[in-house]
Amino acid sequence: MAKRMLCMIILFCVAGMAFSQENTKIGLVLSGGGAKGLAHIGALKVIEEAGIQVDFVGGTSMGAIIGGLYAAGYSAQELDSIFRNTNLSELIQDNVPRSAKTFYEKEDSERYALTLPFNNFKVSFPQAISGGQNIYNEFVRLLYHVKDIKNFDDLPIPFLCIATNIETGKPVLLDHGYLPEAIIASGTLPSLFEPTEVDGQILIDGGVVNNYPVDEIRAKGADIIIGVDVQDDLAKREDLESATEILVQINNYRTVSDMVNKVGKTDIYIKPNIVDFSVIDFEKGNEIVESGEIAAREMMVALREASEKQQKKQLNPPVQNQDSLTINRLKIEGNDVYTRAYIKGKLRFGLGDKISFEKLKQGIGNLSATGNFRAIRYKLVSNGLGTDLILKLRENENKMLIRIGAHYDDLYQSAALINLTKKNFFFKDDVASFDLILGDHIRYNFQYYLDKGFYWSFGVNSSFANFDEEINFDLIRDNFDVVDDPNIGEINLDITDLTNQIYLETVLREEFAFRVGLEHKLLRYSTRTLSNLPQEENEALDPSEGARVFFEDSNYFSTYGTLRLDTYDDSYFPSRGVFFNGDFHLYLFSSDFNDNFREFSIAKGRIGTAFQPLTNLSLNIETEGGFKLGTSDVTSFDFVLGGFGNNLINNFTPFFGYDFLSLPGNSFVKAYARLDYELTPKNHLLFAANVANVADDLFRTGEWFTAPDFSGFGLGYGLETFIGPIQIYYSWTPQIDDSNVFISVGYWF
Repeated sequence: MAKRMLCMIILFCVAGMAFSQENTKIGLVLSGGGAKGLAHIGALKVIEEAGIQVDFVGGTSMGAIIGGLYAAGYSAQELDSIFRNTNLSELIQDNVPRSAKTFYEKEDSERYALTLPFNNFKVSFPQAISGGQNIYNEFVRLLYHVKDIKNFDDLPIPFLCIATNIETGKPVLLDHGYLPEAIIASGTLPSLFEPTEVDGQILIDGGVVNNYPVDEIRAKGADIIIGVDVQDDLAKREDLESATEILVQINNYRTVSDMVNKVGKTDIYIKPNIVDFSVIDFEKGNEIVESGEIAAREMMVALREASEKQQKKQLNPPVQNQDSLTINRLKIEGNDVYTRAYIKGKLRFGLGDKISFEKLKQGIGNLSATGNFRAIRYKLVSNGLGTDLILKLRENENKMLIRIGAHYDDLYQSAALINLTKKNFFFKDDVASFDLILGDHIRYNFQYYLDKGFYWSFGVNSSFANFDEEINFDLIRDNFDVVDDPNIGEINLDITDLTNQIYLETVLREEFAFRVGLEHKLLRYSTRTLSNLPQEENEALDPSEGARVFFEDSNYFSTYGTLRLDTYDDSYFPSRGVFFNGDFHLYLFSSDFNDNFREFSIAKGRIGTAFQPLTNLSLNIETEGGFKLGTSDVTSFDFVLGGFGNNLINNFTPFFGYDFLSLPGNSFVKAYARLDYELTPKNHLLFAANVANVADDLFRTGEWFTAPDFSGFGLGYGLETFIGPIQIYYSWTPQIDDSNVFISVGYWF
């Protein structure tokens, strides 16, 4: 009898121990802390090493990001790999690649140093530095395998995170919905990211009200709480060096006080040493991860004891990321101003087509690049046959912008630019922009563009440019009917160009843009250098114009077509990509100032590529050429090579070794190569070389096959600044005993 009682007691004890193990639940709490939150990954490595199987995960801000990914099935090692291979600083900056921009948007983004909202003619400032779009795109991709899980309790590990309602200041518990949306809302640091809208609530970083959700995890049923705290104590004055750090300090007033109580509620408290790191030190990620490992390893005994109290479960299989998906339905919410056709055209993929996540990211980037949306959030949801793409758009209320730029170069001299841009000028999908350029030469540029994406878009351009340059008088004698005076070596040529265009444009194969249109051009070439000649010897002398001699003063009317491709990653210092620009103009009518007009055409093309043969060394190779078709004696549209620049009008073409407007002809071929060594970030050592043949009827005579008649070289330095690139070149040619120095400061316009 005694033996039977003893056996029963032992059985009850064993059963009790098993019951105790089965019901011992471990919760993990991860605090916010910006870049310091990468220490969570290191701590998770050690937690896994100790044999812990986490039953609940809760986090705030960066803790929500790491915790959400962990809850979705990623192991600590997989998280380490993800963050090591991700440039978080670039993601946060929300830079949109040039490839995501239309040609209009490329030109628009590479012209202005400063852009500010100007609604009701009042200057205001953006709500935040970044919209968080690139980070959101990455979360959607990483969490695609749990896209259909709406209740976060159904994730591989039940999960919750905390955000803050910006209107009420109250905490918002996020334990259901769309996981990427929830964790981005919890991590929306004020001033750095735009607020996030979830279920009608405008949310910001949860760290404002609850940066360590220990009570919420305990309420889930956790028996043991493991907490990883990457919050700082209050910083000293000398450590508050940025606006972000000051905001963190303000928020820490409350969190430091709260943690006194919350640490006591944590069974295993892990506090990495992150005092030497800031909330934006993402480039120090490896060191921060290591700090988490060190701190967690100090608690290894407690972690192993907690592990022994668990009833182990079967481990989840590794996450299998998909490379592609099929979107067969598109739902759009929040597009009051911009049409479905506009939005669908920007996405640039067909419904029902199998596309890569990179293709989806490109389409979202195209929408983001327009600047028309303050936030672009989207969900991917299975529908049985494929995937629904549910776009939730928050249109940008700023419909008017004021933009400013400054520039100096050797041709246009100094210039200051002020721009007014108005979106939805006439229609929903249009934009109107007017540049007024003041300085040594007054200019303007007006653009109107009705963007229809894949469909035919409509545009109107009007521009006025003026500059003067000392040129060899032989160029004028050879091309215009003027009095020959052997005593004149150079004259100051004044060039005025007024161009008006109306066109249709469409996108071919997603990257080529094809444009057809009509053009009017008023072209004037004049000088005062010859004003001392007797009037009877020069019939072009016009006393009413202040003794100015005109060589050309005609209106030209033409039809034209262009085909363009531009995948350069940077227009000034390209390191990869290809470029093509083909242009054909058919000149049909003219007011015919020189009485020599007959119908003629000008065709020209430029093609290039850029690549990196070595780290920090880029090679840009281009070739271009052009020719005239027809027997008209008009020479005003001939090609003239020489000088340095990006914004030369008509058929003037840059050419190192020679000054502006030095080498004329109605046809030319040119080859160009530039080596760009980036000494340090944004500092470039440049070496360029170009060769060319230029003459009349070069292609008909076959001389374009012969060895180049002209060559030139340039040695320079480039610096990327907030007003645009600064470039200085020393240029020379072996053909003549002369050299030039070319200077350019700021974006070209």
